[in-house]
Amino acid sequence: MNHFSIAGVQLELANEDSLATIAQYIASTKKRYPWLDMIVLSELASFGIDKKYAEPLPNKTEDFYCQLAQEHDVWLIPGSLFERDGEHIYNTTSIINNKGEVVDRYRKIFPFYPYEQGVDSGSDFVVFDVPQGRIGVAICYDLWFPEVARALTCLGAEVLIYPTLTGTIDRPQELILAQATAIQNQCYVLAVNAAGPLGNGKSIAVGPQGDVMYQAG
Repeated sequence: MNHFSIAGVQLELANEDSLATIAQYIASTKKRYPWLDMIVLSELASFGIDKKYAEPLPNKTEDFYCQLAQEHDVWLIPGSLFERDGEHIYNTTSIINNKGEVVDRYRKIFPFYPYEQGVDSGSDFVVFDVPQGRIGVAICYDLWFPEVARALTCLGAEVLIYPTLTGTIDRPQELILAQATAIQNQCYVLAVNAAGPLGNGKSIAVGPQGDVMYQAG
């Protein structure tokens, strides 16, 4: 049986340009686990929560991740960043394959107000295929809305990936939601949170029966 191996990298990141730090950790993770097929980062990993970094996509940051993906022969979901589209700002994640190609982009459907004041809602569900199956992607607060997971699994997703940035007191509730989502939809759930000043960690991977495969500190 072929496997598709996914690593969630929980980093202590600041509210600033963290691309150099991220590149270092992607390189070291792939070197330590050369069999990895995909690396997932936390929500807003690249620049933090400051909307001054918002830029249209594609851009040089996405190109930076495409180069890393190709260099290390690994799929990347590099958290998310703020995307500017005319007068609108979205919280957007790119899905990049191991050839350095952008497969798709997902705009967060449920921004977390008031923390994401001024961020618009996306409207499209995103699933994508890897050689061993189909993966759906959503972002952080989307986990709180079961309709998102149901839509993704109805589109064939067997794994749901949630780049996350939670620094509030409700992270324990999100861990329960990750288990409930896996049970309800009979799928794998991976929610990768940040640590340090922006997040309180506790990234989690859950199996289809709700079993916690791993939970970070």
